[in-house]
Amino acid sequence: MNRRRFLIGAGALALVGAGFAATEGRNLFYAALSENVGEQIRVGAAHEMAQAGEIVLIDIRRPDEWEATGSPASGHRLDMRRDDFSQALLELTGGATDARVALICARGVRSSRLTNRLMEAGFTNIIDVPEGMLGSGAGPGWIREGLPVDRS
Repeated sequence: MNRRRFLIGAGALALVGAGFAATEGRNLFYAALSENVGEQIRVGAAHEMAQAGEIVLIDIRRPDEWEATGSPASGHRLDMRRDDFSQALLELTGGATDARVALICARGVRSSRLTNRLMEAGFTNIIDVPEGMLGSGAGPGWIREGLPVDRS
């Protein structure tokens, strides 16, 4: 009986290892949740690019989340649940649907989904920050990386 459990466990471990290698080290759970097919960037790159004016960084979380953790100091707050989200986003981009806009949420799931919705709505240069503020399978996240936050 113990040998059988050992063989089953070893087989399961081999499958997980093969899956990890096949996905080039990507987290399978995150990959299953993520729908994104567009560009993705790490939190450090998002911060640098936002500071340099190369992207418009948008924290799409809820106001209570901004209050709890702060939001990227180099970004803008825009609750994705707003009925006028697309219009408000256009105001931040000066009306340009081709502006480079990076979306960040808590753990990368909402930003991935919204990236795809905005691309379907005609925005052509939406970027996902899959690590999010709190970290995910894509990386440690904005807060653990020690990047500056706005707590106002």
